[in-house]
Amino acid sequence: MDWRSAHADIMAVRAAIAAGDLTELADLFVRIGTREGNQWPGDRASLLRRLRELSEEQRQELALLWSTRYHQGADTGVALSVMITLIRTVDPDAGLLEDERRERIERLSRDAACYDAHQLVALIRGEQKAGRPLPGPFIAMVRRSRLTAYWSGEPLDGLLAELTEPVLNPGEAWADRALADAATWGEPGRLLLRRLLAAKSTKPSRAWERAVRALVAEIGQQTVRTTVLAWLELVGSPRTFPLTYDYGSDEQYDAYNADAVRGLAWLTSLLEPGQDTVRALGALVETSLRKLPDIGPRCPKVANAAVVALSRTEGEPALAELARLSTRVVYKPTLKMIGTALDSRAEDAGISREEIEELSTPTYGLTSVGCGERIIGDATALLEVSGSKARLSWRTAAGRTVKSPPAAVRSAFAEEVKEVRAAVKDIDKMLTAQSERLDRQFLARRSWSLGPWRERILDHPLVGTVARRLIWTVDGVTVMLDGTELRTAEGEPVTPDPGATVTLWHPVGRPDAEAAGWRRWLEEREITQPFKQAHRETYPLTDAERTTGNYSNRFAGHFLRQYQFHALAAARGWTSKLRLCVDDVAPPAYKELPLWGLRAEFWIESVGGPADGDLSSSGAYQRISTDQVRFYPLEAAHNWAHVGGGAYAQNAYWRRGGAPALDPLPLHAVPELVLSEVLRDVDLFVGVASVGNDPTWQDGGPAGRFRDYWHSFAFGELSRTAQTRGELLTRLLPRLAIGDRCTVEGRFLHVQGELHLYRIHLGSGNILIAPMDRYLCIVPGGRSSAADSGYLPFEGDSTLAVILSKAMLLARDKEITDPTITTQL
Repeated sequence: MDWRSAHADIMAVRAAIAAGDLTELADLFVRIGTREGNQWPGDRASLLRRLRELSEEQRQELALLWSTRYHQGADTGVALSVMITLIRTVDPDAGLLEDERRERIERLSRDAACYDAHQLVALIRGEQKAGRPLPGPFIAMVRRSRLTAYWSGEPLDGLLAELTEPVLNPGEAWADRALADAATWGEPGRLLLRRLLAAKSTKPSRAWERAVRALVAEIGQQTVRTTVLAWLELVGSPRTFPLTYDYGSDEQYDAYNADAVRGLAWLTSLLEPGQDTVRALGALVETSLRKLPDIGPRCPKVANAAVVALSRTEGEPALAELARLSTRVVYKPTLKMIGTALDSRAEDAGISREEIEELSTPTYGLTSVGCGERIIGDATALLEVSGSKARLSWRTAAGRTVKSPPAAVRSAFAEEVKEVRAAVKDIDKMLTAQSERLDRQFLARRSWSLGPWRERILDHPLVGTVARRLIWTVDGVTVMLDGTELRTAEGEPVTPDPGATVTLWHPVGRPDAEAAGWRRWLEEREITQPFKQAHRETYPLTDAERTTGNYSNRFAGHFLRQYQFHALAAARGWTSKLRLCVDDVAPPAYKELPLWGLRAEFWIESVGGPADGDLSSSGAYQRISTDQVRFYPLEAAHNWAHVGGGAYAQNAYWRRGGAPALDPLPLHAVPELVLSEVLRDVDLFVGVASVGNDPTWQDGGPAGRFRDYWHSFAFGELSRTAQTRGELLTRLLPRLAIGDRCTVEGRFLHVQGELHLYRIHLGSGNILIAPMDRYLCIVPGGRSSAADSGYLPFEGDSTLAVILSKAMLLARDKEITDPTITTQL
């Protein structure tokens, strides 16, 4: 605050009072209050005291002047709030604006927060004087405002201490349900909610736990368990009372209720453990970490509380859920907590982290690899895993297979039916987690003895459905399971020695003919691998990289969407600091490889700025450019650069923890497998996040600044991933119904339609219409899949699925009815 301005205000007020000009005084106070946003701190607080010191007659006349001006309707926004504050100051008992006060309370109830403390105090005191209770949504808004405001809480804190009801902020589905349920439990229910709100630390204290256990015992363990699980299911559901935000969205957790949700997670760990409690806590972790635009993770402290609850829950289901979350969570602080919990369990059991994760994987009712049955009443639930999805069907007492359980079974065994349906969802989640865990084993240097490998991996009812679609090396011999036997790509049976060592096969360092043989094996049998293995791209050192020596420029010069890159990097185990338009420094994106003693760096730089309109609403750069890939010893100091751009350096000022400044390693000294997998990650980042694969950017994006790059990427040279697509399509096309209309030529899949010849780029999926290479914009309407496009030998390449779906559409171009496409043909 400018003290000269405050002094001038004080002198002007004194002059108006001395002159007895109350009209000027009234206008002066409104001008000051409006200019300062109805904030009266420091010296300006003395102005309100001067008002209170005026005679009763003067104060009443001022109140009338402000009330008359308020009703005239010439003022808006802050000025109206100022007048309410001033009237409340000179005449606390004034009823001059009673209707307006209630209308303003109603309006503010729909706001996420209000940072006009003086207005809130005036509104609350006015309603209290009138003897009317404040609406729950208004109290909720005041509580949220206090938690997120920068101003001092006095005198609002004192008022909030009086507003004890409702216990939770209404407006969230779970809180509304909790308030209603707790009311049926009487005083113990109300006290339980208050205990949940008191969960303000990272872990529950012994006193908190004792108090909650006593309340649960008083209400009834089973009653609380059933009810709390119902509350947890509603956390993160759409608000029942939508709000208006200056910044944020209705998908955020209510700031006041967030501590209660944390307490809810802790409470769940005190209840009888089971698959349902574990499932609810795992879902709470993922729901709380879901990223919101321009905000980030919804509520990390709630996710962390759920991890704490899982770590305190006994039994293999909780351990399995922690292991699953370790493959899904990318938010570093929460991921670290999960890792610590798993390490602690492994240490207690006297085995490695990898072993405890494998041993804890549940079967979810599967009794053999990919199959399971459960008798419920006079029907049988049939579980079957096909690829990466579980399917549920039912066999009736008459032996007929149906999609849904008989009505009598649904009615008499509702909980059992609900549980088996939940198991299907659990299986789907765990299949994804196991696939990602095995994909990470290439760099984890994981090996197994034959017996444990068969028990925990190949013959495990759930993991086996993933492992039996992968290629393994048994004492140096490459095999896959064919029926009940291990066989080579040539079909020769292999009987391993009982003491054999098993590893996951990788094409790096293997003969090209071996990889080609396994590709044929998969394609002939139409086996879809859970991730690319036989068709996995490899990235051997190039002549250009031998020349540069200690860095690779293979993926330099691209423009990526920063948010998409950030998400992809986190999913692949990289650390990347989001570049905001602020005065700050950041390291490049990096991936630590402790088992190899290395750290990979991918140098990136922010693009554009406020003048170019290149910032998100949160001030983050929308796009980044790419540069070198380097490798350093793990202990080396990080390179740092300003987030707005500039050269990277191991600057001593930016160095953290005294790490030594070391030179990057020569690329020829980096193990082939590490180099290939790191460059494969970077190829993924560029291939997916590049602005060049956006079909709507033909004009080059903002002000056409990316036009040249868009054309060079959209139809230019192929990356290694795109080359693999071309090789695969050459073999797959004869199997397709449109195969006779398609050919792979250079960088394109050519599709002969009835109207035109189309060329689909194998890298970006963008389309040109021959012979004039006229651009055709088709925006995919949803996630294309292998099921839409026919058989594919691996999962995970969404661009390949998009290319095939476009080819199928264009081969029958006369049948297209979408006007956004037909107008371009």
